[in-house]
Amino acid sequence: MRASAYLAALALLLAACATIAPREAARVADAATLAAPFDVQGRLSARRGTDGGAANFTWEHRAASDRVELATPLGQTLARLAGDADGVHAQFPDGRTLDAPGWDALTARVIGVPVPVAGLTAWLRGYAHEGSPASMESDAQGRPALLRQDGWEIGYAYPDDAQARASRLTLRYTQGEPVEVRIVIDRWE
Repeated sequence: MRASAYLAALALLLAACATIAPREAARVADAATLAAPFDVQGRLSARRGTDGGAANFTWEHRAASDRVELATPLGQTLARLAGDADGVHAQFPDGRTLDAPGWDALTARVIGVPVPVAGLTAWLRGYAHEGSPASMESDAQGRPALLRQDGWEIGYAYPDDAQARASRLTLRYTQGEPVEVRIVIDRWE
């Protein structure tokens, strides 16, 4: 009787292990990949403790600059964020402006949660960025399923098995105060 219980427990353990994707070295975006322009529209929600917000967004990424427009679900502009080598700033519909030392600080002040825009440039495309360690787990089709970098876990969801690009990302900051950012991509160019 003990032997059969032992074998059953071993079989359950092996079955559970078989569903866990192995960690592998993350694909690292090279300079050309990071410089490649893109335009993305979608929705995001972000929260840290009781602070948080939700917005529609339009993101224009170019090699030397980024522009992000945040709007309410009804289309009213909340803020226009821009960043380049000279710094990052926000402009509000009432004419106020806000400068910050980096994207994390700017997004924390605008929506209440630090959104890692610099990392997202690579992460949206399923890559790690250069300069810090990363690991990745892939799904059955070989696409990114979970990327870990800079204290963030980025989970990728795809609309179907044929799609190569994720349509949903869930970012969770795992070090320090928990932060969660959910992104739904409606259009990618």
